[in-house]
Amino acid sequence: MSKQALIIIDIQNDYFENGALELVNPIEASLNAGKVLEHFRKNNLPIAHIQHISANPAESPVFVEGKSGAEIHENVKPLPGENVFQKFYPNSFRETGLLDYLKENDVTEVVITGMMTHMCIDATTRAACDFGYKCTVVGDACASRDLEINGKTVKADDVHHAFLAALEFFYAEIKSTEDYLSA
Repeated sequence: MSKQALIIIDIQNDYFENGALELVNPIEASLNAGKVLEHFRKNNLPIAHIQHISANPAESPVFVEGKSGAEIHENVKPLPGENVFQKFYPNSFRETGLLDYLKENDVTEVVITGMMTHMCIDATTRAACDFGYKCTVVGDACASRDLEINGKTVKADDVHHAFLAALEFFYAEIKSTEDYLSA
């Protein structure tokens, strides 16, 4: 029998308006992630909040431990007793207790929401699949930002959809919040 767990990745204040690394549509994504979170709470299923902390605040002013920007956003704030795993790398499994937590809870499937689609969502989803978990990414509960390469800007919406398409090719099923909650 399958058992799902929710992994909410890096929905932190620095990604929102006036934050150190503002994304495109973080409010919408966080509200959708909040709906998925409420579903997991209501059904008493495992929840893993992931919080990125800067490994080197002198070089990266994003997610500085102890600063408000590193705090998990109010739309998905953990309740007392919910697990929060701090990480220093894009892959939420690297040097955290996430894998042990999933194993201890007999999880077979993970549902992934969060930020940024092109970085930590991508890295964590691929790792989860490699560890043998069936993965669902709730696409509209994730957000990204504009990227630049060779003097060209790639718009956040294109970045977001390109990474979701790449994940859907092998690593995950991609669903909307509405489709996930109505299944």
